[in-house]
Amino acid sequence: MMKNNRFLLLILLLAGSAISHAQKEEPEGGPPSSESEFDKQYKENIRKEVLNGVYIPKNLEDAMLELDKRISEEARAKFKIIPEDSVCTVMHLRLGQWMIHNWGFYGGSRLSHYLRSAGVTFPDDMADFLILAYHRRQNGRPIEIKQLATEFKEKRKKEYQDKMKRGKVIHEEVRKRN
Repeated sequence: MMKNNRFLLLILLLAGSAISHAQKEEPEGGPPSSESEFDKQYKENIRKEVLNGVYIPKNLEDAMLELDKRISEEARAKFKIIPEDSVCTVMHLRLGQWMIHNWGFYGGSRLSHYLRSAGVTFPDDMADFLILAYHRRQNGRPIEIKQLATEFKEKRKKEYQDKMKRGKVIHEEVRKRN
């Protein structure tokens, strides 16, 4: 019994040592804890060519070339035959989520900054914009960046307005200012 207690004590000490050692090796930084830290990190990220070991395209054409490198001929052939009106729905949870995560759409990247400047500001819309653009390119159709960006912007605006119309006011009060 005494040996078992010593053995358990040794395991606990080693586990505690490993945990504290792992905590010390955790990289500094991590997610920003304030809006100013987020802004600082965003400004740094939009200038970087690589984030977390992944190359970040600088614009739409560069993103199309990068997707060509990453997607096999067989997968491209399957992608190409998906109807345009459903390609975003079919590919969002696969390719779209990969782009959002790896190309830094939430924390900022040079590609997300490029898309924001085109008027596409929501990360899910950025991914769908790129999926649709890539699909059009694969099918030999013009991408029409400005028109496509406007469509995404209007769609997001309409969804917001519809949401506001459906909402109910739970409580309303008037405050007097001193």
